[in-house]
Amino acid sequence: MTQQSTGHVSRVTHFALIVADQEAALDFYTETLGFEKKEDSEMGEDRWLTVAPAGREGVHIILRSPEWFDGRDADRYEELVGHNPMIGLEVDDCHATYADLRERGVEFASEPQEREYGVEVIAFDPEGNELLFVEPARA
Repeated sequence: MTQQSTGHVSRVTHFALIVADQEAALDFYTETLGFEKKEDSEMGEDRWLTVAPAGREGVHIILRSPEWFDGRDADRYEELVGHNPMIGLEVDDCHATYADLRERGVEFASEPQEREYGVEVIAFDPEGNELLFVEPARA
């Protein structure tokens, strides 16, 4: 049985990627992956920093420091650095993306793999978070 949506949520706008070094993460996601910085502002003693694919509307990745959190939560978020959930990224040409990013020094788990749904490859950001690049199968 499928639950009906209540209509309260229309789309996902942001998700947090816990990073040890916001500047290094910003450099990787903008300079290496070609994302653009969307938001950068102070929030008290902390920094609200987001990136997203250049020229596209959609979900913003919050590059969030574990220092935002206090007490018990600080330890839990510190443990997420390099162990965040995988981020899925759609690309037009997985093989070209792989070749370009490898040339830029990005580490990959393997070469691109053909799947029923397209071509995929897993890369790692500098902190070890997994990035899944997927080229959807063409009908």
